[in-house]
Amino acid sequence: MILPEKHVLLTGALGSLGKAQAQRLYSAGARITLLDRPDLVSDGETFADTLGNAKYLGIDLNSLDSLKPAVAALGPVDVLINNAALIINKPFRDFSIIEYEDQIRVNSSAAFVLAQAVSPSMIAKGYGKIINFCSLTLNGRWDGYVPYVASKGAMLGLTKSLARELGPYGVRVNAISPGAVVSDAEARVFGDRLQQYNDWILENQCLKTRIQPNNIADLVLFLASPASDLISGQEIRIDGGW
Repeated sequence: MILPEKHVLLTGALGSLGKAQAQRLYSAGARITLLDRPDLVSDGETFADTLGNAKYLGIDLNSLDSLKPAVAALGPVDVLINNAALIINKPFRDFSIIEYEDQIRVNSSAAFVLAQAVSPSMIAKGYGKIINFCSLTLNGRWDGYVPYVASKGAMLGLTKSLARELGPYGVRVNAISPGAVVSDAEARVFGDRLQQYNDWILENQCLKTRIQPNNIADLVLFLASPASDLISGQEIRIDGGW
């Protein structure tokens, strides 16, 4: 039990990565607020019931103005994990500006707003953790993800600058850049191209084993725990080696 009664706010909580993180954090003693879409409340509450005193918060991350009041109602947050992401795969020329802005808002702007919402209580305590999700796609070797990659670049900048501003108050801010993780989202995006995609990943990774959600959850737990207290402002890649 390395996070006894620490309050964790986890976005994108019902995806494959989110669920793995929630389960790992719960096993470490955390009290978790699961944040995901409002149309998934039934599934969210069912999952929350498996995690002791977890709560589900159904809210659209695109609705930035509603985030701060919703988070304020939760009380102080010890660990914020900005895991949620909207990802669409298609050629750059086919994206609308609305699709571009939606991915920026959900993947990056919401993280900024949530950090503003939780940081006052962290500063008051002199301690807190913010974990942002970036992406291996920042290495420039992926086609068809221009808005997504742009949003993750913004997340990396947010991580570095927040770590500098909040560090004097004891708040640690780090980013995780996962590689290609076996997930429901992967299956949805690639559909009938999934085997071809899988082969391409293994060809490019140094390690010829696919990354699983639990691998990411292990790193999240480390960054959320006191074991990582002298790590801040870092982007940590867990990608099998590229």
